[in-house]
Amino acid sequence: MSTDGLRESLHRVGEAFDFGEYEIDAYLTVLEYGRLTATEIAAKTDIPQPRVYDTVRALAQHGFVEIRESRPMQVLAVEPSRAFDGVRASLDELVTGLDERFTQPGRKSEAVTLIKSRATVIRYIEEVIESAEFELVLSLTPELLARFEDLLGERREMGVSIDLLISPAERVPAPAEYDYTAIATAARARRGVTTPIAAVADGGYSLYATRGALAEGEDRYGVVFDRSLLGFLVAAFLSSVVWNTGESLARAAIRGFPRRYASIRRCVDDIDRVDEPLQAAVSGRDVMTGEPRQLEGPILNTAREGEAVASLTLATAEGEVQVGGRVAAVEDVEAHELTIDRVG
Repeated sequence: MSTDGLRESLHRVGEAFDFGEYEIDAYLTVLEYGRLTATEIAAKTDIPQPRVYDTVRALAQHGFVEIRESRPMQVLAVEPSRAFDGVRASLDELVTGLDERFTQPGRKSEAVTLIKSRATVIRYIEEVIESAEFELVLSLTPELLARFEDLLGERREMGVSIDLLISPAERVPAPAEYDYTAIATAARARRGVTTPIAAVADGGYSLYATRGALAEGEDRYGVVFDRSLLGFLVAAFLSSVVWNTGESLARAAIRGFPRRYASIRRCVDDIDRVDEPLQAAVSGRDVMTGEPRQLEGPILNTAREGEAVASLTLATAEGEVQVGGRVAAVEDVEAHELTIDRVG
């Protein structure tokens, strides 16, 4: 549908639903009684007598009532299914045209998208969750958790590792009442309402939103980061600042290898929980030159500094190579994606 056609359809639907309080009161009253005079409508509503005639004629113009020009004038109810046929047809036509105009957010062309409505924030959260192939980091309210519970269960069954933070903690179900391992690899609760809403898929595509984006208020905004490095910023903030201040609810057993990781912290966590030789394939870039690096080899050791910083050392054909996470500085390679598997 052309732009002019969309404008015309929007105008037509808008006109049909341009009901003020008088029109609403008059319409509902006529529906209740079936047939009334203008005087009776005024008596049964708060519509001033001088405004009744204009009000019912506006309703008649859109086909919601019929007027019998008698003395006194009679206003007859029209069966709603018949009265709204034209509106329904216009609305269906409009929705079809708007669907044709609507396009999914272009993640390849835009690095950052600012969003300002609750519905859009929720739609992006859903899209981020659906796009995750192997790793998902989420910060949600209990209400959002309930909304996306089935979808998270599906991603979990597909083998996606899910770090789930829920707040405020006082409204979060206790582990004895809720099976968090069915929807998450690790789940934590955080007290208070200062925790942002966030979602990061595979260390890249991500959303960050204020709590105000889900409620009325001036602080209603969210940001979508469409490129990997920017998405990492959200994941890094959640891991280093937010996640560590949460209280553990559940932690699932490792489901086996091979496994892919965007977060080296999560990768090292899993490696340290397995008492057997493992090997890694790493895709990233050289810390000194910025050139792409592809590495593979047995894992010699891992290192941790607090909960947010981690690294590992590989035995490769080039010798021992230290691998860190995003924006690594002391290691040799900055890892963008790691695949861990058993040796042999």
